[in-house]
Parts: sequence; structure tokens; C-alpha cells
Amino acid sequence: MCGICGELRFDEQAVRPETLTAMMTVLAPRGPDSAAQFIDKHVGFGHRRLAVIDLSERAQQPMQDPEHGVTLVFNGTIYNYPDLRKTLIQLGHQFHTHSDTEVILKSYIEWGEYCVHYLHGMFAFAIWDNRRQQLMLARDRLGIKPLYYAKTDKFIRFASTLPALLATDGINTELNPVGLHHHFTLHAVVPAPHTIIKGVNKVAPATLHLFNTEKRHQQRTYWTLEASRPDQFYSAEQWVEKTHAALTAAVNSHRTIADVPVGVLLSGGLDSSLLVGLLAEQHPAENLLTFSVGFEDVPEEKGSEFEYSDQVVARYQTRHHRFHIPNEQLLSRLPEAIYAMSEPMVGQDAVAFYLLAEQVSKSVKVVQSGQGADEVFAGYFWYPLMHAAQGTPLQRFSQHYFDRPHSEFAEMVTPDYQGENYTAETISQLLAAKSADTFLDSVLRMDVTTLIVDDPVKRVDNMTMAWGLEARVPFLDHQLVEMAASMPSELKLQDRGKYPLKTIARSLLPASVIDRPKGYFPVPALKYVRGPFLEFMREKLTSAACRERGLYQPAYVEKLLKEPERYMTALNGSKLWHLALLESWLQVHVDKIR
Repeated sequence: MCGICGELRFDEQAVRPETLTAMMTVLAPRGPDSAAQFIDKHVGFGHRRLAVIDLSERAQQPMQDPEHGVTLVFNGTIYNYPDLRKTLIQLGHQFHTHSDTEVILKSYIEWGEYCVHYLHGMFAFAIWDNRRQQLMLARDRLGIKPLYYAKTDKFIRFASTLPALLATDGINTELNPVGLHHHFTLHAVVPAPHTIIKGVNKVAPATLHLFNTEKRHQQRTYWTLEASRPDQFYSAEQWVEKTHAALTAAVNSHRTIADVPVGVLLSGGLDSSLLVGLLAEQHPAENLLTFSVGFEDVPEEKGSEFEYSDQVVARYQTRHHRFHIPNEQLLSRLPEAIYAMSEPMVGQDAVAFYLLAEQVSKSVKVVQSGQGADEVFAGYFWYPLMHAAQGTPLQRFSQHYFDRPHSEFAEMVTPDYQGENYTAETISQLLAAKSADTFLDSVLRMDVTTLIVDDPVKRVDNMTMAWGLEARVPFLDHQLVEMAASMPSELKLQDRGKYPLKTIARSLLPASVIDRPKGYFPVPALKYVRGPFLEFMREKLTSAACRERGLYQPAYVEKLLKEPERYMTALNGSKLWHLALLESWLQVHVDKIR
């Protein structure tokens, strides 16, 4: 796990080391162990390393193969790299490290751009092929690892985070109306290639880009998820068995493919608790490090799930670490968490993950997390509501998911930013994509391949990597996801959702953990906005910077400030927090460079 960046010049100018250094400075938390650059005239790469596999200096990046003129920077983990390494040795390749980085390098030399088909893992990487004078950018199938780029007539730059690109000159920092509309409709999800900034795009999941020095740009999607039934019939019991086998394989590979200890973020929910149970089936649980975080309660909601995580710890006797964060610390650390966001993120648990990761990073470099289970196995409350709803696919989805209709968006922002109903167009296209048997199949596929990428998965990556901590998400192992997508959606909805996971868990977890109401990573102070948190948001939204930006309609802002707890989204998020978060992010990441 690392931070990567680079530049290819189109104007015959040499890459300046200062450009790479500016990006690498921002990326430093992602790779605290070492840093290095590669520059060859009009192309340059930068790398910040978090050493997880092959901790030796030989495995440092940028990694080069001088014989073939190929240079690589890579962020992520390839879980099948030992087997791929054996295959490549049989094909005549010689290795100088035991790293997964070198396996990608040799895979490219052997198979060219088609190497991505052989990789099983989470990855974002860039390869410079000197013989072809070609830059290749690639991202894993589910978009677990981020990759941003900025393309102008003079250069193409890329980086693991958006703020790293903003640290360089020549980037258009104006707000992107398409990204803005998505941000406020899909609770901060801005599907690729867009971001909220006009001058920065992101590589879509399962996609590679090819650039050459003549400004030629090609793009290819190398994997798609089919959500249709297999030709062979499987009973419910057989589907559960298949899930158990695939999930066990994913959990084991996500733990064993590392040269450092691997812990688990134990929230107390079914998903993270099941990870502990499955690991305990294969490994001594007393050696497993687990971590939980909680916040202050409010009258409407508890601020922790310790009562459930403690039961899992008691059952398996893990080496547990529990952290409680008081509200005064949450508020004082809020600006730090916003600074760590590559894109503005309104999910309450972004702050929770940031503060938890700080503590966890003192004990381990790698953790497993339960993100993806709800999307893959239909665990959220809105899936049955959508399933039962009437109307067009867009109507069935939007009424239970969109944060605000387009009419309210137009009431919220000033005329210069109102634009078209971009989100409705995007969602309609995604729901209409081929190879989905039912409406719910299309919803779950869209969630897994698009919405989750820029919501919980991005939050976990950003907030853990802010402390040099690698988060692995076995529920998003692409082989498990493919199997689950072929499962009848009605089966997933049984037992209030996630039927296969709950069935597996019956022999591994207390019933109280399995049958409890669906919980979330609670940060009540950012949902029920009051007291000093309300004053923090008021200060941001009435600041001179906010007024001069001219983004929000003053009347709308005042309405939310007067009654913040009255205005909630369909998914029970604070609309006031949405506005304050974006303004805070813009002040930190955009205003400072103007």
C-alpha cells in the first residue's frame, strides 16, 4: 500500500523534480516508510512506500526493468502474486525480489496491457513503457484503490489523491456542475470519470488508460459484472455453501498475503464480526488483533456498538483494543479529518475511521474491514423498499436513495450551478445496463461497481491511509462478488437481508449480533446537529469565503441553520452537514491554492 504520482509531458519539456515532490509531500501519510523518484526527460514517477510485502530495499519503487525499458509505480496488494510469480518463472522471467510489485512488472512485460486480467487484488498502478513511449494507468475491478488524473494540452499528471494534483500548477480548480449535482444527490458519490473539480478526473474501476507523447489517449474497460442467474440450478443451501467457501478464501488471502501482522476493524456489526469468526476457523484467535471505536451517546441514538463487539471478543478472546472518543475531541479533530479527504465525504463514519485509524496504526500496518457486505448481499433497509416500489427503475430507486430532488438542488445552489438533472441521467443509464436479470439485480450491481466505490470504500481508504494503515475489504474480492451477483436477489433479501451471511454466522457468532437491527458506524453529533457542532457549521456557511464563492442560496442556508434536525435525507443524513462539509473541504483544498 502506497501513494503514487507522476507526469508525462506533451510539450517536450522535462519533468521538474519539484512537481513530483509537491505531490509526494501531500501523499506522505500514505507511505511513511520511504520515498523515491524516477525522471527520464519528459516522464517522471514519484512514490511513497508503506512496506507490507517484501520489506527489503530491493522492493522499493519506482521499480524498473532496464532490459525492457519498463518502469512501474503501484498502490495496493495482489493476493495471487505467489502463484503468478511461479507462472512467470516457468515462462522464463527472473525475479530479484519477493514483492507483488515485481510480479506486476513482469506480468506487463509478458502480457502487455492484458496483464490486468491476471491480477487478483486491489490495485492502482502506472507503467511507463519506454520502447512504446506509452503511459498506462490501471485500476482494480471494484475501484478499491483510488487513481486521479489531470490532462491538459501540456501534460498528463496522475496521483493517488485529488489534493496531490491540486498541489501542482496548471490545474483548473473551478467547480464541476456534473460532479456537484452528483455530490448533493448521491450523498457525496461522484461516479468516475467526474470529480467535483473541473480539472481533475478519476480512472473508473476495471479501466485502463493509455497515453503517448503525441497526446493520443485510449481507454478500455477490462471487466464487467454480470448480475444474472447461472445455467445450473443451486438450492439455498448450495448458495450458502458457495458463499462460505468464497468468503473463507478471500478472508484467508487478505490475512496471509502480508509480511506484517493483519488486524480487524471490529465495529460490532455482523460483517466485521463474521470476519473475526471466519479467521478464527482457520487461525488461533488469541493472536488476532481487533479494534473498536465509539462516540458519545445522544438521546436519539447510541454512539457506540461496544455491547456487540464485546460479545465477539469474549467468544474468541482476541487481543482487543477499544477506543472511546469524547465529543470535544471529535469536534477539535474534525478539520484534520476533512483535510484527509481526497474528495468531500459526508458519511459520518469518515471521521470515525480517521480517529480509529490513528490508534490502530500504532499497533499494525494492515487491517481487514467489513465494507461491501451490505451492497453485495442486500443488507440495507432501502433494498426491500425499492424492490416493492412501483414506477420506472429511476423512480423506484430515487425515492429511497436520492438526498434531494433536482427541484431542491435548484433551490439550494445559485443559478450558475443549477445545470441539468445530471444524476437522474447517470442512474438511469446504470440501471438500464445489460446483463441484469431483475431490477434489484441492477440496483445491487450499480451499488457494488459504482456507488460503493465513491462512498464507503473511498472513505475507508482515505481515512486509514491518512495514518499509513492499509485497509483490506474481503467482501469486495472480485471472485466473491461475481458469485454473489449470480445469486437470486430474493435469496439475499431473506431474513431482513444478507441471508447467506447470517446463515454462515449462526455457528460462529452470538445470535444477538446476528439478529440485531442493522447498525452503522455511529457519529450522532454529525447527524443530530446541535451545540458546538451547529456553531462550527454556522461559521463555515456564513464565512466570507462561502459568501464570495456564491455557491449556496442564502435563504436555503438560513432555513437549515434555523432547524437543522428537521432537514434530513432519505438515508437519515443531515442536509446541513452536507453543505458545511463541502464548504469546509473547499476552503482547505481549493481556496489555499488560489
